Amino acid sequence: MNELLAARSLTTLPVVTLGGDAVAQVKDTVFDAAAGRVTGFTLSGRGLLSGPLKQSLPWSAVHALGPYAVMIRDALVLQDTSAVVARREAQQGRVLHAKVLTDEGAEVGTVLDVIVEGGAGGRVVGFRIAAAKALVQGSRRRRHRVYVPRGETLAVSGRALVIPADATRYVAEDLPAFVARVDAFRAGREGTAS
Repeated sequence: MNELLAARSLTTLPVVTLGGDAVAQVKDTVFDAAAGRVTGFTLSGRGLLSGPLKQSLPWSAVHALGPYAVMIRDALVLQDTSAVVARREAQQGRVLHAKVLTDEGAEVGTVLDVIVEGGAGGRVVGFRIAAAKALVQGSRRRRHRVYVPRGETLAVSGRALVIPADATRYVAEDLPAFVARVDAFRAGREGTAS
């Protein structure tokens, strides 16, 4: 599996060409909720007083993505913002602060962040959530933040995110542990599909 990154950690990352020129910085991450993947990034100029750019970066033009920068071939890959932010996708992709429900109807928390696989495809693999008491029984912490896998039956509206009930068995408390839990969740789903 490729490196996992929290979508909020991508905000303000510099967008740098292979030639070393910083051409912009990430303003927001755009999701296609139905497909469960990142479609691109809206951009702002570099510097304290710069505002949003009229150009955005489609995911297909990302050469490399890491914790310190987004690499692109050159500035010619940037496109008009409307090409990256389809109105329907932007409306359906609002998952931050949405309630997380299982497909069996149990409320398990509220979305705090989206976890993205850094490699090809920009696949959303899970969510960081403020967990409901039912999800973290036995924990002594008052404010419990956990990571939960997305599953393939993702349903999103502006108010709720629906995940498979069995995804709650693969909760992790930190991002490094979450990598193994996502792999185990995928293996378990493949085993039940056979």
